[in-house]
Amino acid sequence: MRRICLLAAIVMILGPSLGSAGLPTLSPDGQAAIDRMFQSAVDQGEIPGAVVAVTNRDRVVYLNAFGKQDAANGVLMTTGTLFRIASMTKPVTSVGVMMLYEQGKLKLDDPAGDYVPSIKGREVIATFNKADASYTTRAAASPVTIRQLLAHTSGLAYSFTNETALALQRKGIDNRDMPLLFDPGTRWNYSPATATLGAIVEKVGGASLEDFDQAAIFRPLEMADTSYLLPAEKARRLVTVHQREAAGLVETPNPASYTPGMRGDGGLISTAGDYSKFLQMLLNEGRWHNTRLLKPESVRLMTSNQIGELVVETMPAVLPRTSDAFPFGAGKDKFGLGFQITTTDGASVHERASGSYTWAGINNTHFWVDPKNGIGVVMMTQVLPFYNATSMDVMKRFEHLIYENLSAK
Repeated sequence: MRRICLLAAIVMILGPSLGSAGLPTLSPDGQAAIDRMFQSAVDQGEIPGAVVAVTNRDRVVYLNAFGKQDAANGVLMTTGTLFRIASMTKPVTSVGVMMLYEQGKLKLDDPAGDYVPSIKGREVIATFNKADASYTTRAAASPVTIRQLLAHTSGLAYSFTNETALALQRKGIDNRDMPLLFDPGTRWNYSPATATLGAIVEKVGGASLEDFDQAAIFRPLEMADTSYLLPAEKARRLVTVHQREAAGLVETPNPASYTPGMRGDGGLISTAGDYSKFLQMLLNEGRWHNTRLLKPESVRLMTSNQIGELVVETMPAVLPRTSDAFPFGAGKDKFGLGFQITTTDGASVHERASGSYTWAGINNTHFWVDPKNGIGVVMMTQVLPFYNATSMDVMKRFEHLIYENLSAK
């Protein structure tokens, strides 16, 4: 194991204010227990490797790497390993939307079709024939709004979580172009809605997603390793992806050249340390050290219930090699503008508090922010299927060890 233990290195990597009083931290015994748990998980073949971090509002209090980022070539995981963070891109795009909202360039209840013509007048499936995937449509009761795209109540769907969407995709219809499954605002359903938000950011922000995010978010937060692009000099730092098979974990080598995918709902590459800075900004309600990205009221809006009496629904395992059923908290949790919001308090079982907010990426990169306890947590792995029981058990063990060993404020 490679613990970051030199003070100078920590200051350089994690930033100032190491002596801040009154902020939560992890005990040395707790850090050692987390080390042992992850090393055991790697040794037992539960995960191929991971980089994990815990941050408070001011600094990262735990950051460590385990296992190999490229098993075939014997390359060890490091805290600088790059991960495909997939749908952990969505909160970044959502922050971009809220920045444009604060600038008065859009309103949350504007019809999305005012900005992206492809979503304008999108109809709802009225009848669907499973035998041949034929269908009829009707006019939607109301247009899809920006708020509904942020809250995943738009009626759109991913093919890996919905049988109807999968059947339509197999007929050649892209997830982003499908008819709606239901009238906007009437149900919660995880979807590629944030891809449409990305198109809105590009149009209203007047730049590509890469250029907008770099200028508005990544450079201000000093997230130097976060990008849709993979420079040649960083290619060796990109982790490989593993598939969980009955016989164990099977590694897929990285391609000879990396092809970026620039969408609002996925495609970013990042590190655990970089993403921790993004979480620090959220913990501080829009501020990172002396830089402010969002007003406090905007972050509160993003992290409060935006779906009313609706609840987060279970997304079924339509393509089991891609994803198991998810997420934890389905049937009771709420959703904000880019985040799932925990509604139950886990203090008695050493879990996150109510009001925590979270999301994840399909290769099992996960994060949550717990404002009550003043921490943000990142766990980066690259294993399919998403939400597989073994990977999620490792994450839960990590969570329990954090809260068992978190200092009082």
